[in-house]
Amino acid sequence: MELLLKVCAAFLKIGAFSFGGGYAVLAFIQREVVEGNGWVAPADFVNMVAIAEMTPGPMAVNSSTFVGYNLFGIGGGILCTACTLAVPFALSLIVAASFAKFRENRRLKDALSGIRPVVIGLIGAACLSVAKISMVDGSSLIFFAIALTMVWKCKVSPILTLVTCGALGALFYGVLLPLF
Repeated sequence: MELLLKVCAAFLKIGAFSFGGGYAVLAFIQREVVEGNGWVAPADFVNMVAIAEMTPGPMAVNSSTFVGYNLFGIGGGILCTACTLAVPFALSLIVAASFAKFRENRRLKDALSGIRPVVIGLIGAACLSVAKISMVDGSSLIFFAIALTMVWKCKVSPILTLVTCGALGALFYGVLLPLF
């Protein structure tokens, strides 16, 4: 029960401070679930990110579902998901109710202008963190370059990029590499 409460508190905190969403929250999730508490192994964290990216929904929600399910089963997955969503849901209701009143507020605009660049830094930190775990050999760099080129330069869908690189990885690591 103590572990369940600790995990729920962690995901309440993640939900409360997940400004920027998606990749911006990855470093925060990694600090909580991998480095801080050891609920997920570093290699499993990378797999969790890949699964969270492939499934519909926000990264923080999918990650909390993954961790909760792995630690406590279906009920844990549902509870951790609810904890992640609780604070943003409440804040969304408050903002929606008062947005028209504060839309032109200069202080709010200034605060948001300060938060936007921070989100880029958080995304960069998450990328570096995942890269340390994922870039294990020269082949990893080739797959990274292929994916980056597909998405950034060729504007290929991230889903198609994941499928393509997954198929190439299965071929390379599963068939070709064992031949050498």
